[in-house]
Amino acid sequence: MEIFDELRAQVALLRPVRIFGRISRIEGQLVAIAGLAEEARIGDWLEIETGSGTIVGAEVLRLTRDEALALPDGPRDGLAIGDRVEHMAARGLEPDNSWLGRVVDPYGRPIDGAPLLPGPRLRPLHTPPPEPSRRGRLGDRLETGMAVFNTLLPIVRGQRIGLFAGSGVGKTLLLGNLARQMQADVVVLAMIGERGRELRDFVEDVLGKEGLERAVIITATSDQPPLTRRRCALAAMCVAEHFRDQGLHVLLLADSITRMAEAHREVALAAGEPASLRGYPPSTAHQIMSLAERAGPGRDGVGAITAVLTVLVAGSDMEEPVADILRGVLDGHVVLDRAIAERGRFPAIDVLRSVSRSLPNCAKPEENARIAEARRLLGAYDRAEIMVQAGLYEKGSDPLVDRAILAFPALDAFIAEAAPSGIAGAFLRLAQCLETPHAPSAARKDKRRA
Repeated sequence: MEIFDELRAQVALLRPVRIFGRISRIEGQLVAIAGLAEEARIGDWLEIETGSGTIVGAEVLRLTRDEALALPDGPRDGLAIGDRVEHMAARGLEPDNSWLGRVVDPYGRPIDGAPLLPGPRLRPLHTPPPEPSRRGRLGDRLETGMAVFNTLLPIVRGQRIGLFAGSGVGKTLLLGNLARQMQADVVVLAMIGERGRELRDFVEDVLGKEGLERAVIITATSDQPPLTRRRCALAAMCVAEHFRDQGLHVLLLADSITRMAEAHREVALAAGEPASLRGYPPSTAHQIMSLAERAGPGRDGVGAITAVLTVLVAGSDMEEPVADILRGVLDGHVVLDRAIAERGRFPAIDVLRSVSRSLPNCAKPEENARIAEARRLLGAYDRAEIMVQAGLYEKGSDPLVDRAILAFPALDAFIAEAAPSGIAGAFLRLAQCLETPHAPSAARKDKRRA
């Protein structure tokens, strides 16, 4: 019976034997524990009891014949040689449907001031993705509530897209809009390494009560240890898989993968892994790719995780390691441009540098034609913009540029519009933006012939 599920879960965690060791040395960021080498495994969780009675968690990163080397998940002040260490085995997560509307930390503890019930099943943080041969295909196009994502950059069920942006260009506001309006059964939001004050602002002002009702927020602030910040993304994926396995469509928003990679770099370097490309250890690529691969359609098409993963790109450098790794495993990427944000258009999406790999399959032929025409006009205006603004372009020199100059104000405004009439209404609005007084579109020409 479901009423006993929680009790069964707690009984399953009971251990007839408790295993202890002692800190034998403290070296750099790691503590070495004697007495656990034969019992501990990489990734196991330990609890260190300091002389003052404080409990400090730690994760096993390395093993030798005589010692287990662990990284404390908290301040090392007060640790001493001889402190007792208890082996707690691997530490997973117990998500539950009652977590909807809640804010929790990466260990499943509530941080919104109310008690939280654990789920009936302990799920490991690291799980393989569904078998490729039995995995479902990308699903139908999703209503997002935003004109640009309903048309030029469509998102389909099970798609994984990256949101590449610098700081202060409207990334958080865009995520909030998707969390509130995008078509999904459940929203799981990972706030990785964010400023502490931003949590309440996001929950109350950006997400709102209606958005929070169908969401689970997993957060680890910037001041928390690297183990906690790295675990935040894994915990969010674990919660998303919990709902996906029930056949639900889950929208996973992770902000940001860059901060997860930075936390992993701290952990990996402490474990002795050498730094390579721009200071990131070789395991960073696998860490990012394995996380991204767990999102997407579920097995046999039952349930799906549609993921929006953000990347902080300093100086709009799309070739920096994290951006380059993630872009190669996603089904599309959206670039936010600081120059667009500075002139006041939000979301500051650079459509020409963004792409959705769900196209052209997810759109009808006439919709693909409108998307192609919009991109062609935006591209023509982009190439001629400097000449136009400098007054060097002479009208009539290029018919395509003439059309682009006339259509650009409407297209630029369209990218910032909401889509209250759904996907069909957004495409109708796009068609209106493509109409120019001096250069009728193909649709108008066909209408005149008729």
